[in-house]
Amino acid sequence: MRIAVLVSGSGTNLQTLIEKLHQDETIGIEIAVVISDRQKAYALTRAKRAGIPTHVVKTRDFENRVDFDAEISRLIEHYTAELVVLAGFMKLFQPPFVRKYKNRIINVHPTLLPAFPGAHPVADTLTYGVKFTGVTVHFVDEGVDTGTIIAQSVVPVLDTDDEESLHNRIQVEEHKLYPQVIKWYAEGKLKIKGRKVIVR
Repeated sequence: MRIAVLVSGSGTNLQTLIEKLHQDETIGIEIAVVISDRQKAYALTRAKRAGIPTHVVKTRDFENRVDFDAEISRLIEHYTAELVVLAGFMKLFQPPFVRKYKNRIINVHPTLLPAFPGAHPVADTLTYGVKFTGVTVHFVDEGVDTGTIIAQSVVPVLDTDDEESLHNRIQVEEHKLYPQVIKWYAEGKLKIKGRKVIVR
C-alpha cells in the first residue's frame, strides 16, 4: 500500500513511520510522498534522507483554501497514494477534500478525544487537571478532531508533569500506535460501523 504523509514540523512521527513501515520490506507499506506546507519543516529533511519524494505546498501561493487542497489532492493522485496520513500537519482541509477522501485520511492527536481537541491539547490537559490522557488515532472528517476514533492509548498524567515531559511520554505511545493502525488499514482489518471502528 502506498501512503502520502503530510507534515508541518519536525517529523518525529514521520521518522517512526519511515523506520517501522517504509523501510521494512516485509510489511508492504511504502511512503510514496511527503508533503509539507512549510519549506523549513525538518520532516522534509527526514524524508529526503530516506529517499522519499517531497513537495512543499504553501497556502499563500493560492487564491483560496480550496485551490490549496486541490494541489495537495493532485500530488496524492500523482503518487497513487491510497491513504493520507497526517503527521503534525497544521492545516484544516475544506469539506470537498474531506469528502473526496472519506475514510482515507487519518490523524494522530495527543489526547483521548473527544477531550481537548484543537491546537494546544497537552497544555489544555494540564490546565484542566485530568489524571489520564493519551493518544487517539482517528479518521478525519469536516470538524476539528471530531472524526471516527480508530484506536487509543492511555497515558497517566503525573503530578510532576509539565507540558514537555507529558508530551514526550505521549509521543512514545504515538510512535507505537500510529504505525500499528496504518498496518491494520493496509491489511483490511478496520471495519466502520457508524461512529465505531472495529478491528477484525
